Amino acid sequence: MSHAEDHEGTRRDFLYYATAGAGAVTTGAAVWPLVNQMNPSADVQALASIRVDVAGISPGTQLTVKWLGKPVFIRRRAEKEIEAARSVDVSTLPDPLARNANISGDAPATDANRTLDEAGEWLVEMGVCTHLGCVPIGDGAGDFGGWFCPCHGSHYDSAGRIRKGPAPENLPVPLAEFVDDTTIKLG
Repeated sequence: MSHAEDHEGTRRDFLYYATAGAGAVTTGAAVWPLVNQMNPSADVQALASIRVDVAGISPGTQLTVKWLGKPVFIRRRAEKEIEAARSVDVSTLPDPLARNANISGDAPATDANRTLDEAGEWLVEMGVCTHLGCVPIGDGAGDFGGWFCPCHGSHYDSAGRIRKGPAPENLPVPLAEFVDDTTIKLG
């Protein structure tokens, strides 16, 4: 084997590697825009977190806001609603889990585990029935003084827990927190 033949093999290897590298870079440049288009748009990212002014909500009333395309019930409960919700034995509930994104997933559905504040005055929950996605009627509707879904007859209590009807789960509590005395941040 001459020196020229050995050198020729090295040049061929270089050409193979250079061609493969150029092909990989070209493929990456062509595929990147396709992958990047699957990321959420700026308007969707802006709605991933919203702030709601709750200063005008008086005890015993609620505000419904739209977040991520779904209704969210923000209720400032009256003392009698809090007492009724706290007197319920969790073992009698169809769904014993809190369904609160702010705490552990296996937390029991006590009233304290579903409210936003220690006193239990503020309740924030998704306003979508867990049976077939209808929007329940609020303001003390149903047999348990909470929400009632007239489509199929699901009754929720004043803590948003399913008590009667075909709905399998409690109304979910989204990520929420007070950022000051009158503003709740969702998301």
